[in-house]
Amino acid sequence: MNGQESENIRNQKSHEQDASGQKHQRRKRYSGAYPRRFEEKYKELQPEKYGDTIEKVIRKGNTPAGMHLSICVEEILTFFQIQPGQRGLDATLGYGGHTQRMLECLKGSGHLTALDVDPIESAKTRERLAGLGYGPDLLTIKLENFANIDRVAQEMGMFDFVLADLGVSSMQIDNPARGFTYKAEGPLDLRMNPLEGISASDRLLSIRREELIGMLLENSDEPYAEQIAEKIAARNRRSKAPWTTTELHRVIQEALSFLPQAERQKAVQKSSQRTFQALRIDVNHEFEVLYQFLEKLPDVLAPGGKVAILTFHSGEDRLVKQSFKDHFRAGLYKDIAREVIRPSAQECVRNSRAHSTKMRWAIRTL
Repeated sequence: MNGQESENIRNQKSHEQDASGQKHQRRKRYSGAYPRRFEEKYKELQPEKYGDTIEKVIRKGNTPAGMHLSICVEEILTFFQIQPGQRGLDATLGYGGHTQRMLECLKGSGHLTALDVDPIESAKTRERLAGLGYGPDLLTIKLENFANIDRVAQEMGMFDFVLADLGVSSMQIDNPARGFTYKAEGPLDLRMNPLEGISASDRLLSIRREELIGMLLENSDEPYAEQIAEKIAARNRRSKAPWTTTELHRVIQEALSFLPQAERQKAVQKSSQRTFQALRIDVNHEFEVLYQFLEKLPDVLAPGGKVAILTFHSGEDRLVKQSFKDHFRAGLYKDIAREVIRPSAQECVRNSRAHSTKMRWAIRTL
């Protein structure tokens, strides 16, 4: 058999259909002993098939590609004390880890509503949970912003417990196509719903220097806001090409080049994280949405209903803390958390993304 015949056979096999009628797809090849790129991690992207690989990744303190490890699950369940027959709301569905555990507590009686604005990941989660037996009789998933919980409650009724995890899902962070991290080349998008609004790249191309400084200060307390904004403005004067994740990181490196070399690398890392956070908050209107959610919360909770919120940076936590205090003084909550609850040391070892988590709770008056 000559080389051309071998190649023809390989091409034919690569397009053959399997028993389910799907075309066979060869997995992507990668160099080295372990895959590095997101799309090459085929085992991590199929957790139901490669459980051993998933557990090895988690034991190392990493999050498998395409997955999200839910944070403070036991603390949340201990606070909620969910009983069969109750009605709950997961305001931020994500990968569905919290949702699944809350559904287990209902023991087939009651109902859980879950919201998400991400059409890509919510569709995957719907399919995953349906495969576990959680159909529409127990679970309703809505492509809806949690700012609209009043509208959701009008349709679904009052809730005995409400959870909101304000963190970005690992599936979004790890996928370079979503543009949530400077650690991989990709379009600078940062939208929770990539079908709505403008991308972070478009926002950077149109924003004035002074406005950008204000955004960096307000959304992430960035200490080098002026230097970073100046370099971004200079880049925009040179080019109107779309921004990429790694290009923004390089511009931040340039902006901080005046720092002593010994402290520069760590400073660039922190400033990149804060800049991406500030842009993400801006393009998704996160503070405005959170404010609306917090204002409407007491009106969707049944008497004695409980709410738990996980925050991941100081701006979010300040809003939640102040809202709970205001509603408590107004008599809408009978009790609120006086101190934040944090993940255990063991959980932080297992999931490095848990370190910055703060949990606050409140209970509706009877």
